[in-house]
Amino acid sequence: MPVPWEALLPFVMLTTMFGVGGTLFKTARTINNDGKPPRYGIDDWEQMMMHRDKRLTGSIRGQSVSTKSLDISHSLAHLP
Repeated sequence: MPVPWEALLPFVMLTTMFGVGGTLFKTARTINNDGKPPRYGIDDWEQMMMHRDKRLTGSIRGQSVSTKSLDISHSLAHLP
């Protein structure tokens, strides 16, 4: 059975666009997470640690020795 050459160009274009779209989406998520892989299944403890990291370093995924601020008393009001 012969190959319909007219359908080859749209197939290649569609496959390429899915590949480019997926790569751009993964790159955007990685950049948004400070170059680290995304987190899945975040529980309450991890959520609390992410808020702590945000207060200390200014980034949800950041953990560093130098701190942004040590004033944590105001942030305890939003905890359940």
